[in-house]
Amino acid sequence: MRDSTIARNYAAVLLTLAQKAQETAGWGKMLADVAAAMGSDLTLRRFLESPKVEASQKKEIIRRALQDRAPRLMVRFLEQLITNRRQMLIPEISTEYFNLLDELEGRIHADVTLARTPSEEEKSLIAANLSRTLRKTVVPHVRVDPAIVGGVVVRVGDTVMDGSIRRRLATLKRRMLSGQA
Repeated sequence: MRDSTIARNYAAVLLTLAQKAQETAGWGKMLADVAAAMGSDLTLRRFLESPKVEASQKKEIIRRALQDRAPRLMVRFLEQLITNRRQMLIPEISTEYFNLLDELEGRIHADVTLARTPSEEEKSLIAANLSRTLRKTVVPHVRVDPAIVGGVVVRVGDTVMDGSIRRRLATLKRRMLSGQA
């Protein structure tokens, strides 16, 4: 089984536990914090990936570190990852958890490219228009690229909606050169 499939399965289990605890956002943040710590703390990463350290030691350290900071079921979930030797998948499990949570809550992420930096009001308007068009709650991730000249380019998954002036000018140029103007 591929690591992404395994991570998605673990994320689905954690999401189910979080739903029962009615704390889906909080549990996601806790898992993301553990994943971030693994990415930024080389000592923690080496400790978790080392085959020389017994699983029981790893679980004890995790239990002590999180005993007052995380729900018992979350700690047991992390301990089970260690038992199954899947602790190095925590960053991927975190990513998959948020993907599943977005699906559950009807949210999608859109990459929005504009020629200039938008105001907060414009960002809100873009999000509202995309949400209405796509019939889901859209979380826009805005980036600026002056090369598009004007307009907007929206990418949602594999779908690209290109309303840029650059594309329109390129289309006009092609038509003029082919004699179809």
